[in-house]
Order: sequence, then structure tokens, then C-alpha cells
Amino acid sequence: MRLRHLLTTTLIGTPLAVAGWLWLTMLSPFTYERPDYLDPIGEGPHEVFVYGTLRVPPVRWIVIGDRVETRPAYLEDWQRSGLDLEPAPGERVPGEVLTVAAEELARLDRYERLGIRYQRVRLTLADGSEAWVYRRLPEASPAPASP
Repeated sequence: MRLRHLLTTTLIGTPLAVAGWLWLTMLSPFTYERPDYLDPIGEGPHEVFVYGTLRVPPVRWIVIGDRVETRPAYLEDWQRSGLDLEPAPGERVPGEVLTVAAEELARLDRYERLGIRYQRVRLTLADGSEAWVYRRLPEASPAPASP
């Protein structure tokens, strides 16, 4: 009987915990406040080059809330470095370009924690077009040692 209770609790609790975490990190008004210093988002469409988890269609759908138009793309002279990109002559990063509206770009900003974990910059892709790309913000410098 205990095993049955444990199994039932696990089968019900795990999806609820995952759903709660997804809501909290991607949709909740409690976990992200757009910094005031960021420029407002202009009307779309916007093109965004993605190279990590946002290349996965179910993740994109959860974050954006809808299907979006995509196309394969490459970022020349860059390489992935952990969760970021760094300049690397002769290298290239494969990814996809998402075409999104202003509201969808705001959802992507929220997911990437724009102004907190990432910055959004314009970069030129291999085909010559420009797209927004999320880059990690530099780590906060350690506080100076006190005398």
C-alpha cells in the first residue's frame, strides 16, 4: 500500500512540479521585472538568432506561446562557450532565426532574463542579414577587499 501511495504521489506530483516551475520561470509576473534602463521593444517583426534551448520546438512553444516561423542560419566567426558566444575567427555557430512580433520578443526577453542574465545585441549572420542574438552579461565583479 505504501509503494502504491508513493508511486501515485510521484506520478501526479512530478508533472505538477514541472508545470509549476515552467509557469514560475516563463510566465509568472513574480520572477522577472524588465530593468528600466532597457529600450522599449519596437513593433515587429523581429528576427532573433537562437543557438541553444530555443532551437527545440516544444521549448519555443512554451516560451512564446505559439508556433513561429524559423529558418536555419549560421553565425560566422563566433563559437559557443558554455551558455554564451565568443568571437572565434574561422568558426561558426549553427542555429535558427525566429521571426517574432514585439509581444513574442518580450516573452523571449523574459525567458533569457534580459538585463539580468543576458543582453540582446544585433549581429550579422552568414547570409548577410542581421538578427538579435542573446549574449551573456559579464559576471559581476567581486567586491574589492576591505582594508
